[in-house]
Amino acid sequence: MGEKVRAHVFVSGVVQGVLFRYYTQKMAYKLGVKGWVRNTRDGRVEMVLEGEEEKVNKLIEWAHEGPPYASVAKVEVDWEDYLGEFDSFSIVY
Repeated sequence: MGEKVRAHVFVSGVVQGVLFRYYTQKMAYKLGVKGWVRNTRDGRVEMVLEGEEEKVNKLIEWAHEGPPYASVAKVEVDWEDYLGEFDSFSIVY
């Protein structure tokens, strides 16, 4: 099992109204990453990801492309201390 990490991610571009949160949750379940995703008032998508480093990195890599109809302009990642506070991955409204 790999090292556990936590990433706080902001995705900019055409990322709202294109099912970005739904596909992020689907990909997180597939990879076994825990945390949450939400839309921000300024038009970005924000997520907090926790899990094995390789799997978190795969989800961040996916976020650079996003789902069909998304047009990702920028992905910002802040690495934080792993807390292990999540039991699943949820969409926050």
